Amino acid sequence: QVDLVESGGGLVQPGGSLRLSCAASGSIFKINDMGWYRQALGQQRELVARITRGGKTRYADSVKGRFTIDRHNAKNEVYLQMNSLKPEDTAVYYCNADVERALWDQGQVYWGQGTQVTVSS
Repeated sequence: QVDLVESGGGLVQPGGSLRLSCAASGSIFKINDMGWYRQALGQQRELVARITRGGKTRYADSVKGRFTIDRHNAKNEVYLQMNSLKPEDTAVYYCNADVERALWDQGQVYWGQGTQVTVSS
């Protein structure tokens, strides 16, 4: 009953910027960690950025200094600001969240459907 929906993807030129959004809805008691992953064509899915409920972040080395993850806990939303985009950033970007559906729930990982980001001239 938990749904994650990504938005904000599209086509952008190298050096450009995009801001991805992910909204969680459904049976949500509390969301712990949230993150962004990406999967390029023919490649494995990889971590891009993670953020705890308290705001602690970590990033893949390939995006440090260029991407910023942030969240709005009250809205159950997480964002990824992507600057200085490179063709190598082209991938489907997926939202991820550790969701507790009730007080007694230990939590479960949920995934969004993905949004395409294409960096090309």
